[in-house]
Amino acid sequence: MKLHLCVDVGAQSPYNGVMANTKSARKMIRKIKRRTERNRRLRGRARSFLVRVENAIKEGSKESALEALRVAESNLMRAAARGVFHRNMAARKISRMSKRVRAMGG
Repeated sequence: MKLHLCVDVGAQSPYNGVMANTKSARKMIRKIKRRTERNRRLRGRARSFLVRVENAIKEGSKESALEALRVAESNLMRAAARGVFHRNMAARKISRMSKRVRAMGG
Protein backbone atom coordinates (compact mmCIF):
# COMPACT_ATOMS: atom_id res chain seq x y z
CA MET A 1 0.00 0.00 0.00
CA LYS A 2 1.38 3.39 -1.02
CA LEU A 3 1.00 6.26 1.39
CA HIS A 4 0.62 9.71 -0.13
CA LEU A 5 1.90 12.47 2.08
CA CYS A 6 0.68 16.02 1.90
CA VAL A 7 3.78 18.15 1.31
CA ASP A 8 3.69 21.94 1.41
CA VAL A 9 5.44 23.09 -1.73
CA GLY A 10 5.00 26.78 -1.03
CA ALA A 11 4.42 29.22 -3.86
CA GLN A 12 4.73 26.61 -6.62
CA SER A 13 1.31 25.08 -5.96
CA PRO A 14 -2.01 26.93 -5.90
CA TYR A 15 -3.33 24.26 -3.53
CA ASN A 16 -0.94 25.01 -0.64
CA GLY A 17 -0.17 21.44 0.26
CA VAL A 18 -3.70 20.10 -0.09
CA MET A 19 -3.74 16.91 -2.06
CA ALA A 20 -6.80 16.91 -4.26
CA ASN A 21 -7.26 13.63 -6.08
CA THR A 22 -9.84 14.64 -8.66
CA LYS A 23 -10.45 17.54 -10.99
CA SER A 24 -13.63 18.49 -9.13
CA ALA A 25 -11.78 18.47 -5.79
CA ARG A 26 -9.15 20.84 -7.21
CA LYS A 27 -11.94 23.12 -8.44
CA MET A 28 -13.57 23.04 -4.99
CA ILE A 29 -10.28 24.14 -3.43
CA ARG A 30 -10.16 27.12 -5.80
CA LYS A 31 -13.80 28.00 -5.06
CA ILE A 32 -13.32 27.76 -1.30
CA LYS A 33 -10.26 29.98 -1.48
CA ARG A 34 -12.16 32.67 -3.43
CA ARG A 35 -15.15 32.42 -1.08
CA THR A 36 -12.95 32.66 2.01
CA GLU A 37 -11.24 35.79 0.69
CA ARG A 38 -14.58 37.42 -0.09
CA ASN A 39 -16.01 36.50 3.32
CA ARG A 40 -12.93 37.82 5.10
CA ARG A 41 -13.17 41.09 3.22
CA LEU A 42 -16.90 41.53 3.90
CA ARG A 43 -16.52 40.57 7.57
CA GLY A 44 -13.71 43.08 8.11
CA ARG A 45 -15.64 45.81 6.33
CA ALA A 46 -18.76 45.25 8.43
CA ARG A 47 -16.76 45.22 11.66
CA SER A 48 -15.02 48.47 10.78
CA PHE A 49 -18.40 50.14 10.25
CA LEU A 50 -19.51 48.90 13.67
CA VAL A 51 -16.40 50.48 15.18
CA ARG A 52 -17.33 53.78 13.52
CA VAL A 53 -20.73 53.67 15.23
CA GLU A 54 -19.05 52.91 18.56
CA ASN A 55 -16.68 55.86 18.13
CA ALA A 56 -19.52 58.21 17.21
CA ILE A 57 -21.44 57.12 20.32
CA LYS A 58 -18.37 57.73 22.50
CA GLU A 59 -17.92 61.20 20.98
CA GLY A 60 -21.51 62.01 21.85
CA SER A 61 -22.50 63.22 18.39
CA LYS A 62 -25.97 61.87 17.68
CA GLU A 63 -26.01 63.06 14.05
CA SER A 64 -22.76 61.31 13.15
CA ALA A 65 -23.85 58.25 15.12
CA LEU A 66 -27.10 58.06 13.14
CA GLU A 67 -25.24 58.38 9.85
CA ALA A 68 -22.68 55.75 10.89
CA LEU A 69 -25.49 53.45 12.04
CA ARG A 70 -27.29 53.81 8.70
CA VAL A 71 -24.16 52.80 6.78
CA ALA A 72 -23.30 50.02 9.25
CA GLU A 73 -26.82 48.58 9.03
CA SER A 74 -26.65 48.44 5.25
CA ASN A 75 -23.26 46.70 5.28
CA LEU A 76 -24.20 44.24 8.03
CA MET A 77 -27.41 43.18 6.32
CA ARG A 78 -25.62 42.82 2.99
CA ALA A 79 -23.01 40.57 4.63
CA ALA A 80 -25.76 38.57 6.35
CA ALA A 81 -27.59 38.12 3.05
CA ARG A 82 -24.41 36.68 1.53
CA GLY A 83 -23.97 34.26 4.43
CA VAL A 84 -20.96 35.93 6.05
CA PHE A 85 -22.88 36.50 9.29
CA HIS A 86 -26.01 34.84 10.58
CA ARG A 87 -29.11 36.97 9.95
CA ASN A 88 -30.08 36.95 13.63
CA MET A 89 -26.61 38.09 14.70
CA ALA A 90 -26.73 41.01 12.27
CA ALA A 91 -30.23 41.97 13.43
CA ARG A 92 -29.18 41.75 17.08
CA LYS A 93 -26.16 44.00 16.53
CA ILE A 94 -28.22 46.57 14.62
CA SER A 95 -30.93 46.51 17.27
CA ARG A 96 -28.50 47.07 20.13
CA MET A 97 -26.64 49.82 18.29
CA SER A 98 -29.82 51.68 17.34
CA LYS A 99 -31.04 51.42 20.93
CA ARG A 100 -27.82 53.03 22.13
CA VAL A 101 -28.02 55.77 19.49
CA ARG A 102 -31.67 56.52 20.35
CA ALA A 103 -30.74 56.82 24.02
CA MET A 104 -28.22 59.54 23.22
CA GLY A 105 -29.18 63.08 24.15
CA GLY A 106 -29.27 66.02 21.73
